Amino acid sequence: MLIVDDDNEIRELLGSYLGQNGYETVTLESGEHLIEQLQTVPVDLIILDLMMPGEDGFSLCRRVRIDSDVPIIMLTASAEETDRIVGLELGADDYVAKPFNPRELLARIKAVLRRSCSPHNVAAKGRFLCFAEWRLDTVNRDLIDASGKVIPLSGADYSLLLLFLENPNKVLNRDDLLGATRGRESSPYDRSIDVQLSRLRQRLGEDAKDPHIIKTVRGSGYVLSVEVERER
Repeated sequence: MLIVDDDNEIRELLGSYLGQNGYETVTLESGEHLIEQLQTVPVDLIILDLMMPGEDGFSLCRRVRIDSDVPIIMLTASAEETDRIVGLELGADDYVAKPFNPRELLARIKAVLRRSCSPHNVAAKGRFLCFAEWRLDTVNRDLIDASGKVIPLSGADYSLLLLFLENPNKVLNRDDLLGATRGRESSPYDRSIDVQLSRLRQRLGEDAKDPHIIKTVRGSGYVLSVEVERER
C-alpha cells in the first residue's frame, strides 16, 4: 500500500497504524516517484493527499488512471465539496476528510479492497454480462464495447455498474448505490453518487439529458432499463 502525503506526522501515523493491522506500506512525501513506484512494486491501494506542494493529488490521480485501476483513497483538508467531486471524477474510489480517525480510514480501506478484490457470484454463473451492445468482463473487470475496445473503469465505476447489472429493471435509491460502492449511507448533500453516475454514463456513451441505459426515476433513484444476459 502506498501512502503519499507531504505531512511527515501523517505518514508516520498511517505507516505505523496500518502496519499494526497487517498492511505493508511504502510512504512517499510527494508524487515525484509515484508512477515509478507503481511500475516496480505491486500496489493494492494508494492513499493520496489532495493538497501537496509541487504536483497535487488531482494531477497524480489523473496520471495513475492512464495506465492503472489501482484503488485510490484521497485525503483532503479542504471543506470544499467541489474538490471531492473533482477527485471522484478523476477516478478516485473514496475520500476521507482531514482530520480523520485512523479507524475510519482503516474501515474505508477494507471496504475498497473488498470491492476491488472479492470475487462475485456472477462471475461463477457467467464471466461476461452483456447489455445494450456492451460486455462487462467480471474476471478482468473490463468494460468492452461492440468493436472489442476496452473502456477503463475505476474500482468505484466497476462496483456501481456491476450493482446495476445484477439488478436490472429494479429502482435503486441513493443509499443503495452509496452503500454498495462506499459502504455508507448518503447525506442530503453528498454528491458523490451523482458524480459517479455521470462518469459511468460517459463511459457508456450516454446522452446526459436523455440516457437510455441507466435512467433517472424522479424522487426514487435510478434504474438499469435494458436487458442483461450472461455469457461464459
